[in-house]
Amino acid sequence: MRNRSGLALAVAILVMMAVASGCIQGETSPTATPEKKVKVAVLFDVGGRGDLSFNDMAYLGAERAKKELGVEVDYMTPKSNEDMVPLLRQLSESGEYDLLVLIGFLWTGPLNEVADDYPNQKFALIDSTTGKVRENEVDILFREQEVAALMGVIASGMAYELGGNTIGAVAGMDIPPLWKFHIGYLFGAKYFEKKTGKPVKVLWQYTGTFTDTQVGYNTAMQLLQQDAKVLYGLAGLTHVGMFNAIIDWNEQGKGKALAMGQDASQEWYAPKYIPISGAKRVDVAVYKAIEMVVKGEWKGGIVTLGLKENGVGYWDLEGVREFAQFAYEAGKLKGMTPDEVVNIVKETREAYIKPYVWDIVNELAEKIKSGEIVFKTPKTHEEYEKIIEELNKGNLDAALEKGSVS
Repeated sequence: MRNRSGLALAVAILVMMAVASGCIQGETSPTATPEKKVKVAVLFDVGGRGDLSFNDMAYLGAERAKKELGVEVDYMTPKSNEDMVPLLRQLSESGEYDLLVLIGFLWTGPLNEVADDYPNQKFALIDSTTGKVRENEVDILFREQEVAALMGVIASGMAYELGGNTIGAVAGMDIPPLWKFHIGYLFGAKYFEKKTGKPVKVLWQYTGTFTDTQVGYNTAMQLLQQDAKVLYGLAGLTHVGMFNAIIDWNEQGKGKALAMGQDASQEWYAPKYIPISGAKRVDVAVYKAIEMVVKGEWKGGIVTLGLKENGVGYWDLEGVREFAQFAYEAGKLKGMTPDEVVNIVKETREAYIKPYVWDIVNELAEKIKSGEIVFKTPKTHEEYEKIIEELNKGNLDAALEKGSVS
């Protein structure tokens, strides 16, 4: 397992380098390079590159901006949480960068401490908000409930095809973006219940880390021993350990179980056991922030991305093919070709995600895109816990700001 974890880190770095040099889903035609190049610094969270998901997707979006918008980009990773404020002050004082892009919730406190001291420095906070509206700050959030709700439906359907009714999630830290994933995932399972009459049990486990594959492995094994048939990875590099646990569980004859990835298309890592990945387009958010500066369209405040804006969703087979191709070109897709990855994923989806499940997914997606239903975003941990409590009782409307599924 340790060997596979090390390989995952190497693969992530090489694959995302390959991604940066090629095209990505939704890429548009290059635009004219500005006379004076915009210079951007992308500041990862302490996990840094190599997580196969969040930070790597941010890198992908910035590399796209380099190619299409002609910007210069530097990448930095703080050594610890304590280094965040000093680094932010140092970069702001330098006046070198037109935009500082901060990746993830851990930057929220440091930005709140620093932003007002540097009104001429533009900041983009990705996947969090300081709760303050500033002219020099844009916060780009995702409506994670929307993708998680679809994945909850899919996981529930797959669990029944595997002969069970329990699904689980290996989550990272107990922070607002994960609250929204939890609400959506549980909502999706209960929506499946409501539509089919088939009960679903949801196991949710925070690991407290986005960077420890061993913790991910151990947590996944505990959930599998509690009869979880499908595990959803919501922990960055940590959930690579979850993938490894799923592989071992199947190949050691302990049972049949499947995994679902998140953020990037992660099916290629183990296509027999990862039939689908949710998409959280951190790359789209990073690109959008940079584009606002390049095109002179900067406006402070909060922007949210969901299904309607292609900010979240799930990867189709073309997306699976693209990421498998990147892995192949990096020389890390051992024993199969990208086409074979796609074929395996297609067969696995057809075997475990039945047409009636897709019907439920598509129906729910349309309700979300049209605005017929809108999810609540909890402002406090207490509110989050109350929504989860009500969902577990079968009250789906407790998760909704607008609309009803009663």
